[in-house]
Amino acid sequence: MVASMKVLHIVKTAVGAHWAYEQVRVLCSLGIEVVVALPSDTEGLAPKYRDAGATVVRANLDFPARQPWRIPAALRACRRLVADVRPDLIHTHHVGTTFIARLALGKNSPIPRVFQVPGPLHLEHPFFAWLDITLAGPRDFWIAVCESIQEKYQLRAVSPDRVFLSRAGMRVTEVGVRKNTNLRQELGIPLDAAVVGMVAHIYAPKFFLGQTRGVKGHEDFIAALALIKKVRPDVRGVIVGGSWQKSGAWYEKRLHSLAERNCGRSLIFLGNRKDLDEVSGIFDVGVQPSHSEAVAWSVAELLMRNIPVVATKVGGLPEMIYHAETGWLVPPRDPTAIARAVLDALANSKEARRRTAQGAELVRNLLDVEKTGREVVAIYEKILVPWPDSRAVSTGEPRDRTDSKSAQHSEIAARATAQW
Repeated sequence: MVASMKVLHIVKTAVGAHWAYEQVRVLCSLGIEVVVALPSDTEGLAPKYRDAGATVVRANLDFPARQPWRIPAALRACRRLVADVRPDLIHTHHVGTTFIARLALGKNSPIPRVFQVPGPLHLEHPFFAWLDITLAGPRDFWIAVCESIQEKYQLRAVSPDRVFLSRAGMRVTEVGVRKNTNLRQELGIPLDAAVVGMVAHIYAPKFFLGQTRGVKGHEDFIAALALIKKVRPDVRGVIVGGSWQKSGAWYEKRLHSLAERNCGRSLIFLGNRKDLDEVSGIFDVGVQPSHSEAVAWSVAELLMRNIPVVATKVGGLPEMIYHAETGWLVPPRDPTAIARAVLDALANSKEARRRTAQGAELVRNLLDVEKTGREVVAIYEKILVPWPDSRAVSTGEPRDRTDSKSAQHSEIAARATAQW
């Protein structure tokens, strides 16, 4: 391990991105000196980061696309933070924080930066993929959380030695079969009724990307449930997860109206919950109908809770759900295929248990955060070893700060991400 390695992690939220916290927790246990920049140093996960051994500093370094006049202040804050922390390496976890770090420090910053790409959405749109790569300098690297993301960078001619693979790890545990009859009764679901569940935050469509529906496929789930009920009237549906941001409340209301028209009282919205252990005890089948996805934690958690999963063939989901082996894999945006797969899982409980057991074993092998944390340390070592100590040469100021291209890129990024 590189001696006295100090890494600055920049995270855009203190209340989400649990994968970043789990990773930091393991990195600290492995002896990495970690400083985490969060919008709040008291709310959400901030105390847990601190308890894990990280230093937590308050810095909102997400790209202020809706308030572009704040961009200069965000860039100055980033430069000040780096000058104070003097890290060996900067690790960003979101598109917006990555753009800020690159624009603030310039392409020729002596401090290497690694962007752990949490999802493929921006890479599925040519302009945003171009912007990601264009803003990168010679010492910028990427960690793909699934093979699909890694391949997307390589298809855009990014050198393979700059794109690493390490999945967003989680704590993997052995969970026995759980049945939550109390919650069923509380929700008015008959004990003998089959329940099909979906676990996902509700993200409003990004119209500037051409979306008319949310990326998680809630409309497809609703349509599939309506089809399922024509064959199995006893089936009930449950959606766990609410609007991620207040600005998306209108879309959540639209989904409620759509569900009422198509499914009546057979579909229940539970909103945001922290007790998935308890809630999942009412599921007989879980569905992940995403249009774009990396490796969804919700799928992994359902498999570890012995719940059969139907998922769409997008992004990193096929790396976890192998059709006929660890679950049911269906085309995206196809409610009929989802309905058929769910009915098959409900009708063949023995086969469903077999696939789920294999899926749970795969999750334990792929996503154990203790393993992925060691992978990240190995990536740090590969990035740092050939280079001199960055703290000896860095003042936190970009070498090409006066380059007019930096300001130009800042303007382009502001316009492009105004609705991201």
